[in-house]
Amino acid sequence: MLVLGFDMTILNVALPTMASQLGADTGEQQWIADSYLVVFAATMLPAGLLGDRFGRRSMLITGLGIFLVGSLVGTVVSTPGWVIVARTVMGLGAALIMPLALSVVPSLFGPGERTKAIGAISAASALGMPLGPIIGGWLLDHFWWGSVFLVNVPLAAIGILCCALLVPETRDPAAPTVDIGSTLLATLGLGLLVFGIIEGPDHGWGAPLTLLALFSAVALITGLVLRERRRVRPMLDIGLLGQRGFLWNSVAATLVTLVLSGLLFILPPYLQAVLGHDAFGTGVRLLPMMGGLLVAARASAPLIERFGPRVVVPTGLTTLAGAAFLGATTDVGDGYGHTALWLTVVGFGFGFAIVPAMDAALGALPRERAGSGSGLLMTLRQFGGAIGVALLGSLLASGYGDRLRTDGLSPDAADTADDSIVAAHLVADALGDPRLAESANSAYVHGMALVLLVCGATALLAAALTACFLPDSRPSRPSRPTPDKAQAPGGPAGPSGTAGPGDPGSPSDAAGPSGPSGAKPHGDSTGAPGGAPGPAAAPAAPPSPVAGAPDDGRQ
Repeated sequence: MLVLGFDMTILNVALPTMASQLGADTGEQQWIADSYLVVFAATMLPAGLLGDRFGRRSMLITGLGIFLVGSLVGTVVSTPGWVIVARTVMGLGAALIMPLALSVVPSLFGPGERTKAIGAISAASALGMPLGPIIGGWLLDHFWWGSVFLVNVPLAAIGILCCALLVPETRDPAAPTVDIGSTLLATLGLGLLVFGIIEGPDHGWGAPLTLLALFSAVALITGLVLRERRRVRPMLDIGLLGQRGFLWNSVAATLVTLVLSGLLFILPPYLQAVLGHDAFGTGVRLLPMMGGLLVAARASAPLIERFGPRVVVPTGLTTLAGAAFLGATTDVGDGYGHTALWLTVVGFGFGFAIVPAMDAALGALPRERAGSGSGLLMTLRQFGGAIGVALLGSLLASGYGDRLRTDGLSPDAADTADDSIVAAHLVADALGDPRLAESANSAYVHGMALVLLVCGATALLAAALTACFLPDSRPSRPSRPTPDKAQAPGGPAGPSGTAGPGDPGSPSDAAGPSGPSGAKPHGDSTGAPGGAPGPAAAPAAPPSPVAGAPDDGRQ
C-alpha cells in the first residue's frame, strides 16, 4: 500500500513536467492518469477471486512483480502513448495488490484489532502520498521525467521480499472461478465510460462518437450487473450491496475517492504554473493536506468507538465539503497561505471519512468472501477515482478553455495554448506575451473553482446520505453484573468475569481457539465472520453490526 500511495501522488506532480517535455495535452494527461485507474478498477474483482482461490500472498507477489515491470517500461519510453501503455501495465499489477492487501485483514484480525490494522494500512498509503510529491519533485528537478517510474522499482522489490517472508498464505478453496465474460464487460464498460467523459469536451457532448461511447458503456455495465445476478457465486457480488453497512460505507468511500482524485489532478498545475513553484516545491506544498490526513487517520479510532461511523463519517464529509467551498474562493492574486489553509482542512475531512468507512465496510464482510468483497469495495473506490479524474478534468478543461483569451495569436499557437496551462505558459514565453500567461492563470483558477464547487457539493451529498442511512454500529457495552449475579468463568462476562463481549480486545470478543484474532491458520473459512468465537469458546453476545449479525443469512 505504501508503493501504491507513493505512485499515486508522484505521477500528479510529474504531469506538468510531462506536458512540457513530452508535449502531452490535457486529454493525454487525463489518459496517463486514467489508463491506470480504468484497468485498476476493472480487474480488481477477478483479482480478489484469484487471491481467494489460489492464495492471497501468491497473488500479492504476482501483482508487485507486474507493477515492477510496468515501472521499468515507463522509464524507457518517450511518447505520451507509450507512457499510457506503461501505466496500463502498472494498473494491472495494482489491481492485484490493493484488494488482496485488504482481504487479509478480516482473515487475520478480529474486531478488536481490525480498526488498528485498517489504520496501519491507511497510514502506509497516506505516508506514500507526501513522500511521492517530495521525492518525485526532487527527482524531476535533477533527472529526466522517467525517474518517477524508476523509483518504484526498489519499493516494489522490497514489497515482494516482505510478502514472501512475513505474510502468511490464506485462501478460500471454494471460491468461484474467474468469469472471463464478466471481466470483459467490466473492462470495456468502464473504459468506454471514461473515454466518453474525457473526449466529450473536445468532440462535443452531443457528438456521435461521445454518445456512442457513453451509451455503449451504460449497456455493457448493465449487462455485467444482469449477468452477475444470475450466477450462484458471482464475481461482482451484488448481494453484498444489500447490507446497509457495506453499501453506505462503500458509497461514502467511493465519493470521497472521487473528490480526492479530482483535487490531486488539479492542484499540481496550479502550484507549478500559476504560483510558479518547481516540482519539489509543489510536493512540499502538498504536505498540509497529507499532515491533516495522517492526524485524522490516527484520531478516528477513538471517535469511532465513542460515536460510531454514523456520526464520524458524515462529519468528515461535511468538513471536506467546507474545505472545497473555501478553496473555490481562491483568486489569482492569492498566495500559498490561503491554499495551505484549505488543503489542511481537506486532509482532516478525508481522514475522518475514509478510515471509518473502510473499516466498517470490511467489517461487514464474511471471512470466506474477504477477497471478492474487498475487491468489490476497492473497485467502487477506483471507479470513483477514474470518474473523478475524467469528469472533473473535463470540467476543468471546459472552464479553462472558455476563459482563455488567445486574441492575436496564430491558429497553431492558439490551439497549443488551449491544450493546457503549461502549454500556454510555454507559448507565452516563446512569444514574449505576458498577457497570455496572465489570461491562462485566470482561466485555470476559474476552472479550478468550478471543480472545487462540484467537489464540495458531492461531499455534502455523501454526508447527507450517510447521515440518513448508515447503521449505528457502535460496540455495545453491557453494564457490569452485580456481585450476587456475577457469572462464573466462561460465562458471557468472559473468563476473567470483567470484560464484556462488546469490549474491543476482550477474550469473548476477539479470541477464538486458534489465537487472539479468532482466525484459523492459513485462511480457514470455518470461523465465524467478524472474529466471533469458535465452538470451543465461551458463548458471546451478538457481534456489532460492523462485524455482521449472525442472523443476516451469511454462512
